[in-house]
Amino acid sequence: MTYKTFRLPLAALIGALWSATLGFGFSVSLAFSTGEGFYPIWWALLITGGLTALVLTRRNQLSGGYASLIGSLVFAFVLLILTGFMPFGISLAEAPLANILGLSLFAVLLGISLKIMVLPISHERVDRHDVEYSLIAFMKGFGYIFFTAIVLIPFFVMVMTSLKSQQSLMMNPLDFSIELSRGWDLFRSYEELFSNFNFGEYLLNSALVSVATVLITLLFSAPGAYAVARLKFSGRDAMSRGILLIYMVPMIVLALPIYIAFSMLELRNSLVGLLLIYPVTTIPVALYMLQGYFRGLPVEVEEAGLMDGLSRIQVIIKITLPLALPALASVALYVFMIAWNEFLLAFMLLDDPSIFTLTRGVAMLNSSEIPRQHLMAGAVISTLPIMMIFLVLERYMTKGLTAGSVKG
Repeated sequence: MTYKTFRLPLAALIGALWSATLGFGFSVSLAFSTGEGFYPIWWALLITGGLTALVLTRRNQLSGGYASLIGSLVFAFVLLILTGFMPFGISLAEAPLANILGLSLFAVLLGISLKIMVLPISHERVDRHDVEYSLIAFMKGFGYIFFTAIVLIPFFVMVMTSLKSQQSLMMNPLDFSIELSRGWDLFRSYEELFSNFNFGEYLLNSALVSVATVLITLLFSAPGAYAVARLKFSGRDAMSRGILLIYMVPMIVLALPIYIAFSMLELRNSLVGLLLIYPVTTIPVALYMLQGYFRGLPVEVEEAGLMDGLSRIQVIIKITLPLALPALASVALYVFMIAWNEFLLAFMLLDDPSIFTLTRGVAMLNSSEIPRQHLMAGAVISTLPIMMIFLVLERYMTKGLTAGSVKG
């Protein structure tokens, strides 16, 4: 059996699955943007996609702009007929604008993307490379849509809910459209969080704790990682392999002993207590990350500094640390994210609202007495700063995580 034998069934399968994927994406997008009950009609999407792929495979002449446009209109008409003029679960008469816009975009994207996917298997001489290219193109497109959806949908729901009024949420909790007529009142939940729930203090507390945790972690982990990577002493290999053992112990196991010890030492319900325990959880992973980077730095550079009369401390300060800035930046970002998002210890040790961190303050909003949009607004406030910092400094984190994996 040659690859030519199953090129048409393969094209039909790719077309059907890709049409169902796109149809699901458009149905969810229309439902979230309009608040209507749009849903995909799976059997019609499968048939439309399979027929579209077969047409593109058998008639590769659809290459011009006008031909592609005509083909897309034909695909849209086929889907309309199959679904009884309900392309996404709601009749064309009930939601004409949303249906027409969604159907037009769906048909155009289906035609263009399927043409790319089935193009290698559209000719008569098909080999293994053509089949693999089509399958990989489909899986890549499916992966983009799937992972984008599972990341963006929760964030979208969180943001849209935070902008809703209590009346709108009571009438239709699944309506995520924006009420532009409310004007600046859209941000009322955010205003009340800062004016009535002291979220400004929570932001400041989280920032102070996170920055202090980063400084303490780097202060101890950088010398420790350098010692493990460069100096020779008894038990160095065992220490190097056992650095992550502390990090692997689940924090929930240590929660009760920490609570009892901090209560006896009167460290509970204070930010100082958090600053004593947070570095314990971040120093091991920082040590592990930095020692790999230090091992990758050329030893000859440090030896040249020693020969020039520098002491070991001066070599570290003037040569090693400047070379390790990408790794230090990535470790600082990673530690900052851990401290900023930490919830268990903050929830267990902090009772005074005046010293709550942001995660502890958001947990306080999870109450039947507080409107749901306030909880979502608090979640947005706690997410946006760390997301922006990560997007700005992501390249440093990538460099630091991969540095040291290859010596030289």
